[in-house]
Amino acid sequence: MKLTTRGHYSVKALLDLTFQPGYGPASVHAIAQRQDLPAPYLEKLLIEMRRSNIVVSIRGSQGGYQLSRHPSKITLGEILMAVGESIEPLSKHQPGDREDAEDWVTFAVWNRLHRKLEDVLASISLEDLYYDARSWQAAQGSETGFVI
Repeated sequence: MKLTTRGHYSVKALLDLTFQPGYGPASVHAIAQRQDLPAPYLEKLLIEMRRSNIVVSIRGSQGGYQLSRHPSKITLGEILMAVGESIEPLSKHQPGDREDAEDWVTFAVWNRLHRKLEDVLASISLEDLYYDARSWQAAQGSETGFVI
């Protein structure tokens, strides 16, 4: 599995929101600037994540987007699903009756790997990614500025 631009940008934006004091709102422009992302594209991703109840939008001069719940309650799998990221190991492949046993074994192995991958993505929270990013940042001797 490889994260596409959609998945990568979505995770970057949400991690940026975890760094906001009190998980308060941040504007699309501010997130895009801090993370070096194209603002119009980021806005589309945030709208998709709002529809999936990962973020909420706050109106007004101090508004923007903020997490809808604590980062420990938002999973990587949920984020990727919200923006249409696919983790399918095989493109809807179903071995036919006439195919040999090797195809069935290969299919069964990939099917099991797919289920395990789904389980892992459901077990990694945004909070886990936040602490991973903070650990990496500390190891690099970085200041409090944050770019993934």
